[in-house]
Parts: sequence; structure tokens; C-alpha cells
Amino acid sequence: MLHTLAHKGPMRLTTLKASEQITQPAITQLVSRLEREGLVERQPDPEDGRAVLVRVTPAGAQIVRTRYEDRVRRFSQLIEALTPEERRTIGVALPASARMAALMDTER
Repeated sequence: MLHTLAHKGPMRLTTLKASEQITQPAITQLVSRLEREGLVERQPDPEDGRAVLVRVTPAGAQIVRTRYEDRVRRFSQLIEALTPEERRTIGVALPASARMAALMDTER
């Protein structure tokens, strides 16, 4: 959820619930817990005074960045362990994999 908010910006709970594919009670509990931890905050929706937006805080954004950097570092280590032939095979498959990831994002 932090990743979603960091990359897509503030969202209403209902939109976030659909994006994360979890129930209303689960998203409410998760947002409350992350809010207590200082990783997200609620703010009034400027387009609808009755609604609330959830946004990632700087501390939450830092966690997203750190996790990303950790994954990149680990992925690099794994790539280094492959043979040149295996690396070439992955290089050929990457454009199709990137396209699939983009298509998955548009479905959300």
C-alpha cells in the first residue's frame, strides 16, 4: 500500500481498497496502523469535504525508497551469479516482461 500511495499519490479509502484488492475493514485497519506508525496520514479531500484522502508521509516514502534500493541491490547480486548465456536470455525477455508489467498496472 505504501508503494501504491508513493507512486500514485493521495487516494480515497475506497480507491485504495480496490487497488490493493482487500476488504473495507482490512483497509481501514491497515491505514489506521500505518497512520499510528507515522507512515501515512489522512487529509480532507479538496474535491469533496465529506471524503478523506490517504497520503504517504515522508517517513513512509523513505521506506518505499529503501525497499526499492534493497531489491535492486539483491537483484544485481542474483544477476551477477548467472552465466553470460543466462544473462543474454533474460535480456531478450525483459522487453516483454516490462510490457506485461505495464499492462498489469493499467488493469488496476
